[in-house]
Amino acid sequence: MSRRRAPLAVLSTIIVTAATLTASTSAHAATTTFTPTADTYVDNGATGTNYGTSGQLGIDNSPVKRTFLKFTVSGVSGVSNAKLRIHTDDVSGAESPNGGTFRAMSNVSWTETAVTWNNQPAIDGATLGSLGSVVRNAWYEVDVTSLVTGNGTYSIGITSGNIDGADYDSRESGATAPQLVVTDGTTPPPGDPVWVGAGDIADSGSGDTATAALLDGIQGTVWTTGDNVYPNGTASQFSTYYEPTWGRHKARTRPSPGNHDYNTSGATGYYNYFGAQAGPSGRGYYSYDIGDWHIVSLNSNITMSAGSAQEQWLRQDLAASTKACVAAYWHHPLFTSGANHAPSTATRPLFQALYDYNADLVVFGHNHQYERFAPQNPSGSLDNARGIRTFVAGMGGAGAYGFGTIRPNSEARNTGTRGVLKFTLHSNSFDWQFVPEAGKTYTDSGTTACH
Repeated sequence: MSRRRAPLAVLSTIIVTAATLTASTSAHAATTTFTPTADTYVDNGATGTNYGTSGQLGIDNSPVKRTFLKFTVSGVSGVSNAKLRIHTDDVSGAESPNGGTFRAMSNVSWTETAVTWNNQPAIDGATLGSLGSVVRNAWYEVDVTSLVTGNGTYSIGITSGNIDGADYDSRESGATAPQLVVTDGTTPPPGDPVWVGAGDIADSGSGDTATAALLDGIQGTVWTTGDNVYPNGTASQFSTYYEPTWGRHKARTRPSPGNHDYNTSGATGYYNYFGAQAGPSGRGYYSYDIGDWHIVSLNSNITMSAGSAQEQWLRQDLAASTKACVAAYWHHPLFTSGANHAPSTATRPLFQALYDYNADLVVFGHNHQYERFAPQNPSGSLDNARGIRTFVAGMGGAGAYGFGTIRPNSEARNTGTRGVLKFTLHSNSFDWQFVPEAGKTYTDSGTTACH
């Protein structure tokens, strides 16, 4: 296979200054998220009272309150990492200068509806970790790998030495219930790297819960095609909606921003949440390599015209790459049959640059559905020689959109089935697979060679 080249006239004007992020080329082990089988707290100011059905878990030193959590881990083959994730209640007074001390417990037979101060199980094991100051309505993590070593039942006790105690959400609270996130310790099966994701993801509904569960069982790098959280991309919405679901895969996620992320001025909620994983702060476009592939995440919420800073950066970045295959992704689709959002012609200069450098794959979001197109040139004509295969992957969790006029070269479509789009990146080709949410049957798969 020949290495990709831009036209000579284009190359002669390029100064290579592009910087890239580095993504691990090794496969990621699968993660599984468990919610408590029981949780409660006790209070020495009410020694005979049971709080097993409360939506809140308290820790304090005056009056003394202690919290108990129990998880049952199953279906894992060894453990390489385990994190306890807890969320402070969104009420006044939930915050505290001391988030508590977390210890293992030998007693795993207690039940949440029977425990009171008078009969509480002993918090008698090793210290697993502690939290400093905590604010209301936020997630916190404690590494509990030393306790959770495989399948089994585990109890954790939380205490505080501060008279200004903290309050956490219990399993009765729903999406903000405690989580035990276990990373499987087995070596992933050999094979080429996986690149998986979707766009239009997290809101007050349960769609993102369903698609995040799919990611739990799929190794690899996660991408997003924007509108990561609804409706306005605020820090609170990232914490409340995105963090409990797709947030557990944040460490392996390479996002792109959408228009709803920019409903917060400057998309500060997005950039602050993802940090360096979203590229240089406030810019919204960056690149990285996976195996034999060069991947570019672009920002369709800012200027994309020919000669713009982003378009010039893209050409420089593509010229600098020596990888055999190229993929790119952004939010607003150049090609789509969706009824809600028309094709975004403003993105064409980005697509033109990718076409000039013989890119192979582009993924969009924005329309809440799935659509696959045959390889096309920037004007939308079928081009089996140099055309780029494109996908609309806006089925990450938000409510489904319908289709309007079916555009030329649209080969597969579905709406109403949430899911993720999984790519396996070979040295000279890629496989795609639509993975549907549990209970749904729509699938789409195939393979395409790199140019």
